[in-house]
Amino acid sequence: MSRVPGPVNEPHREPLPSRTVGQFSDAHAEVAKARRELEEIRRHHGSTGRSGTLRAAVFGINDGLVSNFSLVLGMAGADLGSGVVILAGIAGLVAGAVSMAAGEYVSMKVQREVFESAIEMERREIAEEPEAEQQEVEVILRAQGVPPEDAGKIAARVMADPELALDLMARQELGLDPDELGSPIGAATSSFGAFALGASIPLLPFVLLAFGVAVGVSVVLSGLSLAVVGALAARLSGRPSLFGGLRMLLIGAAAAAVTYGIGKVFGVATAG
Repeated sequence: MSRVPGPVNEPHREPLPSRTVGQFSDAHAEVAKARRELEEIRRHHGSTGRSGTLRAAVFGINDGLVSNFSLVLGMAGADLGSGVVILAGIAGLVAGAVSMAAGEYVSMKVQREVFESAIEMERREIAEEPEAEQQEVEVILRAQGVPPEDAGKIAARVMADPELALDLMARQELGLDPDELGSPIGAATSSFGAFALGASIPLLPFVLLAFGVAVGVSVVLSGLSLAVVGALAARLSGRPSLFGGLRMLLIGAAAAAVTYGIGKVFGVATAG
């Protein structure tokens, strides 16, 4: 006599805890609070995106200052008069600033698109392969010293909120900060402005003063500016300000001396 098989006893599984809208709101509030506290810690140590913007501005000013200082001194060495120096200086300022802005825009645009694509792929994986992603979260937590049993519990809680999981995976797996992917327009604008500001320093004396006086004033003003910018750059890198200032001054002076000498030779050859 055949027997009808009874139901197979499956292992007992605890149901996942349901989360109400209020619980999700509380969780998001806690995450937002923690992020604000982390931002304060980063600001204290100078490791925020704003420090990166400041660094880019300092180096943009430096590029404009060195390049136009060399260009202006080269034209002055040829003794072609204030009009030619001003024209060459303005051309160098505009061309350099536009080139910097275009380069920064394209670079930042491509970089942002790559980052956004990576984050979107991670979003799809969280939605389509939650178990695999949860295991990855566990691995990340264990790698940071969380005990395995606690890592499993925390990972389950993280995966219960897809946006929280995405934020964690973007930061820990991809090494990206979703809040600071960079602005192409902002990068282009700041690069243009920083370069133009630096390039205008050696040019202004020729606009305001007689040619003979303007050469000396331009050298002194540019030298002081190079020292200040070099000191700021060194401070951002954690190095002695005096060393950075002197180093930048020597580099700028060497570049200007070379172009001035070339201009002088060119001027003599033209006059002859």
